[in-house]
Amino acid sequence: MARVNEVLREVLAEEIEVLGSTDARLELVTVTAVSCEPDLRHATVLLASLPDTVREALGEVRPRLQAAIAHQVRMKRTPQLSFQVDPAVDHGELVEEILRELRSSGELREGSSSEPALVEEAEDLAGGPAGLSGDDTGGEAEAGGAAGTSAEPAV
Repeated sequence: MARVNEVLREVLAEEIEVLGSTDARLELVTVTAVSCEPDLRHATVLLASLPDTVREALGEVRPRLQAAIAHQVRMKRTPQLSFQVDPAVDHGELVEEILRELRSSGELREGSSSEPALVEEAEDLAGGPAGLSGDDTGGEAEAGGAAGTSAEPAV
């Protein structure tokens, strides 16, 4: 499934970039990951941010994005797309904010030997290590694709 998710991410990122040249609302959209259900009926597209204007624009171009998948990827089904903010991005921003506050208050100095302990504390406050949101929607592509141990057939 990791390979399918990565291929979908690449196709969608390229198509959104093309659409961004004609629709200013889509210019700065970053696709961070795609999580497709095993039955290929639905796929969740995770984005770095999702303001209302971008959500509206993606709703308008959803049929074109699904058509791009149908034309570029040979699959049994073309998944219906839904769009969400990537929780890993939110967690990372929270950890950075906590570290900035610690540095500004003098509790943390640049290059300080106590920084790893404070980073752990900040990650605990943010709900886990930065980049890990507790669900496997975002990290699946890196884990299975890089090792090449995926049991799924090639797309």
